[in-house]
Amino acid sequence: MIRGGHASILGENCPEWIFADLAIQSIGGVSVGIYPTNSEEQVKYILDHSRSKFVIVADQEQADKVLATKKNLPLLKNIIVIDMKGLRHYEDPLLISYREVEELGQNVHNTDPDRFSKLVDQTMPEDVAFMVYTSGTTGPPKGCMIQHQNHLYNIMALNDIFQFTEKDSVVSYLPLCHILERGLSMAIPLIYGCTVNFAESIDTVQQDIQEIMPTFFAAVPRILEKMHSAVQIKLEDTTRFKRFMYELWQPVGNKVAQYRMRRKRIPLHLLALYALGYLCSYRALRQKLGLLHCRLLMSGGAPIAPEILVFFHSLGINAIEMWAMTESCGGGTGPRPSEEIKPGSVGKPINSVKLRVAEDGEILIAKDSVFAGYYRDPEATEAILRDGWLHTGDIGQLDDEGNLYIVDRKKDIIITSGGKNISPSEIENKMKCSPFIKEAIVIGDRRKYLTALIQIDYENVGNWAQNNKIAYTTYKSLAQNPAVVDMIKQEIEKVNETLARVETIKKFKILEKELDQDDEELTATQKVKRKVISERFKNEIEEMYSSS
Repeated sequence: MIRGGHASILGENCPEWIFADLAIQSIGGVSVGIYPTNSEEQVKYILDHSRSKFVIVADQEQADKVLATKKNLPLLKNIIVIDMKGLRHYEDPLLISYREVEELGQNVHNTDPDRFSKLVDQTMPEDVAFMVYTSGTTGPPKGCMIQHQNHLYNIMALNDIFQFTEKDSVVSYLPLCHILERGLSMAIPLIYGCTVNFAESIDTVQQDIQEIMPTFFAAVPRILEKMHSAVQIKLEDTTRFKRFMYELWQPVGNKVAQYRMRRKRIPLHLLALYALGYLCSYRALRQKLGLLHCRLLMSGGAPIAPEILVFFHSLGINAIEMWAMTESCGGGTGPRPSEEIKPGSVGKPINSVKLRVAEDGEILIAKDSVFAGYYRDPEATEAILRDGWLHTGDIGQLDDEGNLYIVDRKKDIIITSGGKNISPSEIENKMKCSPFIKEAIVIGDRRKYLTALIQIDYENVGNWAQNNKIAYTTYKSLAQNPAVVDMIKQEIEKVNETLARVETIKKFKILEKELDQDDEELTATQKVKRKVISERFKNEIEEMYSSS
């Protein structure tokens, strides 16, 4: 592999993923992460577009994806497999085991012990370290080129907020090809010495953290929403005494949460009451969530309802919301330990980031600390990096103290037929606070009123149905049940009571299938692809407006 050459990594999080990534960067190569959930076609696209000559894969499942498309990948020289189980009978010349590569490396080291150090010394701070392919909510993914200097500069600035030490432990479960997980599982542990624990999978993370009990936990809103809804549902199913104890201490927890978020001293009488409530209720809840030792919980990747953060603060967990993007090399905003956590705010810019809001409301970041551009896409690079600023595509507001508030993606803002500008994500997050609503997509651009497509939480609604003696066999039969529709209507009406009249949901449809990444309805980070949803469910959408 030559300096500046590209090698991809395809697999679930594991130590070998990190070792491979560091090896590629150490010899001056560019590492390219691929989501393990990507389809054959998506894998082929990234391998081809990135011009990767090598790909490290986790196992047979991932190797098969590459082998199925190898005829369309003329540059590919080797497929390096970490776990060869099931592949021993394969006779493809491209295949080589991870262990064989390690042995080849050891042979080189034996003949030239200084070779590795020489290669590392040749790497410059401005060299591209790795590429992150965007999740592609609006089209084919683009390869973001991340330089060593800007990534490390931002990571070190972020520690003003995180304050990691060698005593900390984190859970690696979000895909390592994502900019957030790369920082948390690789750069931060290397710099500050904290321990990385690998979850079995993203699906088992809630069980895994109960065993790990990390001191720091980072999550996308969907994970935290699931934790919150799980608590609400379990309270319904628990004993009357436990439910009474939680409801008794909840007002105390919420009051303490407000003091903590404002970084104000808690009155002694309230602190004494909370200590009793913690022993009687909150400590057990934290333990069941796997957050007993968690000193900091961070939400990022998408907006989260302020009510969710207040819930975690009421349990005694310092929960914050941060904002960044791949193109900003992971640098963005967040509240420092001494700064007030304002509901709906994502904090102030970190020290490495210079930020301003344009006249049209778009958030701009100074070009100094951002990515080097999109690989093989000069037009897209020129469109996002212009006039010395990174144009983020997010709409936001700054308050008098410099705290940033994210309104929505610029392209997602709804303008009703009456000319009102509405942020759909704010309304969607309120609906997703319900334990029965897993996903909500607000519709209404150039329409007279707002409607919503709803995906119910199959597990929670299923439990509700059983408790109410409602029979069902599949997700579809549950979603179509009139009693379920009425229950979801009540949940939406609760949300409508908190909204301005123009923001209220007038009609809704429960989707008869669960949204799925395999069906191109969700990104690898579980973000809704609005354009795909609008096209795929256009009949359901039109039905909500045809009878108006």
